[in-house]
Amino acid sequence: MALDQSFIGRSYPPSPAYEVSREKIREFADAVGERSEIHRDPEAAKAAGYPDVIAPPTFAILVSMKANEVLVMDPELGLDYTRVVHGDQTFAHHRPIQAGDRLVVTTHVDAINSRMGNDIVSVRAEISTEDGEQVTTARSTLVARGTAATEDQA
Repeated sequence: MALDQSFIGRSYPPSPAYEVSREKIREFADAVGERSEIHRDPEAAKAAGYPDVIAPPTFAILVSMKANEVLVMDPELGLDYTRVVHGDQTFAHHRPIQAGDRLVVTTHVDAINSRMGNDIVSVRAEISTEDGEQVTTARSTLVARGTAATEDQA
């Protein structure tokens, strides 16, 4: 079943706040093999000009993927998540994510296209602090395999 095109341009309300802790940053840095002390030691981070330890750039995936669940689980969209593969992911950082941040995410559907029997959803997650300071823009492409209407079905 093809995805509902009326979702293009839809935005969801901001997610509940995600509190970034030093421990979460350290765990993520360990998981991705990032050894820099600015991800572990507050004094090293301060010496580098940051107020506290900072997260590796891809840490934003933890926050954005959780917030994107509001779209993925929306029954009106008609997305069969068992058929979804993650096609692409990019981040535009406005500043590093740091320990102590309380981040909220607003999820936007930028596009829904169909190609070769697949529905392709372009999602933008605007990550900001609770106070409204923009931190990161995460863009992802979700490919729902074999869900788009083909010319024979249209």
